[in-house]
Amino acid sequence: MKEKLVIYQFFTRLYGNQNTTRIENGTIDQNGCGKMNDFTPSALKRIREMGVSHIWYTGIIRHATQTDYSAYGIPRQHPAIVKGKAGSPYAITDYYDVDPDLATDVNQRMQEFEQLIERTHQAGMKVIIDFVPNHVARQYHSICKPEGVKDLGEEDRPQNGFDPQNNFYYCPGQRFTPYFDLYHGEQEPYLEEPAKATGNDCFHNAPGTNDWYETVKLNYGLDYYAGRVGHFNPIPDTWSKMTDILLFWAKKGIDGFRCDMAEMVPAEFWRWATDKVKFIYPDIVFVGEVYNPAEYRNYLGAGFDYLYDKVGMYDTVREVMRGNQSTHAITTAWQQTDDIRDHMLYFLENHDEQRIASSFFAGDARRGVPGLVVSALLYQNPLMIYFAQEYGEQGMDKEGFSGHDGRTTIFDYWSVDTLVRAASRKLTKEEKALNAIYNKVVNIARKEKAVYDGISFDLMYVNQDYHRQYAFLRKAGSEVLLVVVNFDDLPTTMDVTIPAHAFDYLKLKERKSITAVDLLSGKEIKRTLHRDSYVSVDLDPQGAVILKFKA
Repeated sequence: MKEKLVIYQFFTRLYGNQNTTRIENGTIDQNGCGKMNDFTPSALKRIREMGVSHIWYTGIIRHATQTDYSAYGIPRQHPAIVKGKAGSPYAITDYYDVDPDLATDVNQRMQEFEQLIERTHQAGMKVIIDFVPNHVARQYHSICKPEGVKDLGEEDRPQNGFDPQNNFYYCPGQRFTPYFDLYHGEQEPYLEEPAKATGNDCFHNAPGTNDWYETVKLNYGLDYYAGRVGHFNPIPDTWSKMTDILLFWAKKGIDGFRCDMAEMVPAEFWRWATDKVKFIYPDIVFVGEVYNPAEYRNYLGAGFDYLYDKVGMYDTVREVMRGNQSTHAITTAWQQTDDIRDHMLYFLENHDEQRIASSFFAGDARRGVPGLVVSALLYQNPLMIYFAQEYGEQGMDKEGFSGHDGRTTIFDYWSVDTLVRAASRKLTKEEKALNAIYNKVVNIARKEKAVYDGISFDLMYVNQDYHRQYAFLRKAGSEVLLVVVNFDDLPTTMDVTIPAHAFDYLKLKERKSITAVDLLSGKEIKRTLHRDSYVSVDLDPQGAVILKFKA
């Protein structure tokens, strides 16, 4: 049976942390930290009952941190090149290790992760983790690599700015001299000579504070100094090392990789690596963070199963929610990727984006409901939910390195207000109602054949006068869904015209009377169904109606 993928992203370090001290720039001892063991069978059951098929555990692989774990044999990182007390999960320090922050017993951290995989599978869900291929922490050093594996950079020739077999890019004869203090409270400054190129394609020795200065760029055989000329024969050393890392984690039993900034790594590598991984693990999925629409088909052809639809659908729905665009822009957005639509991942929140309820975005989580319904039900393609999105988390804290920006921090030790209150059953009436809507919508997406295996018909081209409402049909077999949403703050009635072409395309029959059930409210309504006529639908402010009837 086909199924719709629903990915639930947990920022693992924050989930389960019940410490409400919340000191700005606080240490792990002050603010606490969530653990992998907080994902109990009952907690995972709740996520599964929401309709989730895959959990993306963000921040599993060990990354740079200002917390000292040297007592456990883990190298200490210089704080000058670590963002925040907890550090960025995208500044990997050991591709073969698990973040010690997440373990109840640091010495058993890998075993605790393996147990988390098993618990997740037992709960009926699959596991996705991050693969960060473009860059590593400046002080990358693996202490957990398998016997016989050479470390990244171990055999590099740093006298060469570029060498196809180097793992890093270098600035020969130049010391790393960024535009910030290299002491950061330490007696000795951070020293790097020759300087390595910085992760965001910064190929000089002096990155700024807005650069990814805590990372170094990995070399996949592209000579950036000569205008991105590719040297892929013989196979660059980085290709082999990174593919081995993918295979290492696949062998642990995970089900997929969310590949960070995938488009910053050449498609030629992905074609080579995904082929090797899928030959052994044919069911493993690759989700790519690709923002350039001109490259979508290139990276899908290179082995990716799904790509972020950020600059198309996310950006469009965000602007519709904010009242800056007409709902007709949604039609334009899906048409841009119509030939690859099953491979586009829709979302309204993730760790990079602002929370819907933040004052930087919509200011009210309810305003996300029509966008959720559209994203979840428009096509068969995957949907992603960010943890606490279903409670209307605001993300308006000023945590430390992550300032007051409407995002939930990925750099600091913190606890998430709505999650803390959900655990103690102290959610507000409004938060409970929002959670109920998310559960209904996601389960409709997963269980209704018209959604996960049906065809879609956008009705907006014959409903041109509506700019704050959006309507479409889904159909599979004899089951039909008429989905209508209202992005407006006022109640309205939408007279949804259904053209003759929809009847022909979907093989609908004209009916003098149909009885439809609203899958959100449970209410029954009776309507007529005729070519080029309309179905009248009453909509609440920021509301949605999902009418199910027989064709």
